[in-house]
Amino acid sequence: MSTNTSYTEDNIRSLDWKEHIRMRPGMYIGKLGDGTSADDGIYILLKEVIDNCIDEFVMGAGKTIEIGVKDTQVTVRDYGRGIPLGKVVDVVSKMNTGGKYDSRAFKKSVGLNGVGTKAVNALSEYFLVESSRDNLLKSATFEKGNLISEEGPEESSRRKGTKVTFVPDPTIFKNYKFRSEYIVKMIKNYVYLNPGLTIVFNGEKYISENGLKDLIEDNNQIEDMLYPIIHLKGEDIEIAITHSKTQYSEEYHSFVNGQHTTQGGTHQAAFREAIAKTVKEYYGKNYDSADIRKSIISAISIKVMEPVFESQTKTKLGSTDMGGGMPTVRSYINDFLKTELDNYLHKNPETAELLQRKILQAERERKELSGIRKLARDRAKKASLHNKKLRDCRVHLTDIKNDNSIKSTLFITEGDSASGSITKSRNVNTQAVFSLRGKPLNSYGMSKKIVYENEEFNLLQAALDIEDSMENLRYNKIVIATDADVDGMHIRLLLITFFLQFFPELIKENHLYILQTPLFRVRNKKETIYCYSDEERRNAISKLGNKPEITRFKGLGEISPDEFKHFIGEEIRLEPVMLDKSMTIEQLLEFYMGKNTPDRQKFIIENLKVELDIEEEIVSKTA
Repeated sequence: MSTNTSYTEDNIRSLDWKEHIRMRPGMYIGKLGDGTSADDGIYILLKEVIDNCIDEFVMGAGKTIEIGVKDTQVTVRDYGRGIPLGKVVDVVSKMNTGGKYDSRAFKKSVGLNGVGTKAVNALSEYFLVESSRDNLLKSATFEKGNLISEEGPEESSRRKGTKVTFVPDPTIFKNYKFRSEYIVKMIKNYVYLNPGLTIVFNGEKYISENGLKDLIEDNNQIEDMLYPIIHLKGEDIEIAITHSKTQYSEEYHSFVNGQHTTQGGTHQAAFREAIAKTVKEYYGKNYDSADIRKSIISAISIKVMEPVFESQTKTKLGSTDMGGGMPTVRSYINDFLKTELDNYLHKNPETAELLQRKILQAERERKELSGIRKLARDRAKKASLHNKKLRDCRVHLTDIKNDNSIKSTLFITEGDSASGSITKSRNVNTQAVFSLRGKPLNSYGMSKKIVYENEEFNLLQAALDIEDSMENLRYNKIVIATDADVDGMHIRLLLITFFLQFFPELIKENHLYILQTPLFRVRNKKETIYCYSDEERRNAISKLGNKPEITRFKGLGEISPDEFKHFIGEEIRLEPVMLDKSMTIEQLLEFYMGKNTPDRQKFIIENLKVELDIEEEIVSKTA
């Protein structure tokens, strides 16, 4: 077989460090995104810079970190030792250059590969690094990884430390916007894990006195905790545990060397196993492990020598050893809990009694549901075989557990036309579609039994693989995609109620979103503009002039598959569903789904968006 394609030395090309990062950013920061998700690239850039400041704090240099975010510009300042002045340029622009290869200096560091700030530099349209030490200041300015200028060293009275300022490149991170909620959550995790550290973000100060105990308290309502938080600390380990009175599934917050391992790993698996084993031995009963862990809310942080992660973004620990001649991660965690948790339960019999009652209650509920659960699983398997509800994506059809779940999305939609449009438009590799039949049931106030008895809920639970724990969650993003009308809003509310009632940690951990689709299409013969708000519509009309054609999209089914590709592709707009910390989950559900009709009616009236004037204006513009 002949070919006209030549293959010579001219086809072989070497990319320099910045070209490779810019061409393959996913290898370095996981994914891009626009800032609507907590793991989008712009937050990874921020995290990489902060990690260096944290390592300085851990080494005893600098107790305060200052972070400023204004529009697209980010500034991070520490008061550590400062980068050695002769290496300021190299540290941020030469791969495999850094101080963390010397394990004596950074024994339990997060970033060991010397890539972090280089990736930030290469992926920023503007990057400035300033280092002050020994009464001298050295600075260097870059654009997209290219050195533009460097100044110093020159005499300076500035306090020692490092300051980095950067603006993510908008040609790589399209239409991005920083969300303070995600940054605050990241900052809180840093202070929980580093007692004595102060982080100032846009003028507001964050500090934690009680570590992981504060994390559990800040993320949950005290009234929902079955017993006071069990807080245990060792040299390289810290644990916080309680059980929820109302939550059904297990909730874990796990960290390694200060890195939030959102996908768990060997330490989280060992923790789950060790809790069950220790509790069984304490009570001298062979309780089912699932009954012991049901409704648990917990956090674990360990420190490991030169940890091995399963991805560049360090969201899952792969290491089996603690390093430095210490035992395995599994045996270390098990031995710690066997001693410390057992001692705690002996010293606090009230907590031990409450925990045992919870286990027995979980056991009764499991036995009552056992028959229903088996039937429900069988139904889910049959539905999966016939592909009635779920059109899965290819990364899951292989049934191979891998890191692809972090890139996958499940769209939940209603009606044949809407699900058809999304199914035809989606990226079949990473986007799946779950089709509802009509409006879902209002699950407020119902027990977990309804999840198995109701076909829609049962199949949705099976599709997500979240029956007992979030650990096996199959999709990183769960997106509610409904029409922008009264019925669509009601379906959204019913689905959010379902997740709040039975799987609130999905919302707590920022996995649930609302798909934003355009309300209007404004076009003339030369240009088409899609508008997501009335303000955007007015701007589009002003831009195009001469009475453009205006279409008001009432439902997803009205948008053709060719158009839909734009709205669920690279320029997808998602609105994260977030909890209002001022209200408990029970209060939220009671307000929106309970019987307080007058209060809810008043709220709706005060927040109602009347569209009659919009419709009239469209008619007049197109007349």
